[in-house]
Amino acid sequence: MANSAEIQQFIKDAISQEKVVVFSKSYCPYCTLAKEVFGKVKQPIKVYELDERDDGPAIQENLAKISGFRTVPQVFINGTCVGGGSDVKQLFDSGKLQPMLIG
Repeated sequence: MANSAEIQQFIKDAISQEKVVVFSKSYCPYCTLAKEVFGKVKQPIKVYELDERDDGPAIQENLAKISGFRTVPQVFINGTCVGGGSDVKQLFDSGKLQPMLIG
């Protein structure tokens, strides 16, 4: 099992290398919702399915230290946590999501 510092570095690297990163669980309906929203706006995303990774629980624990919440999905746009599935849907519905993805 990787240590906490390694996991935090993994998260930092992941969210800095991709425009949109979704920390997800494959069976989670809110995760599916978030992924579908990005599909609608044709935005490529990097998804990490925590339930399919040995270090998934450790990643989730460390995400809580970064974002302040443990639930998934945790969606990062340009390195900033924008929340979960409902948050992404709300950003999309209000027209605020697309401008965040430009550039």
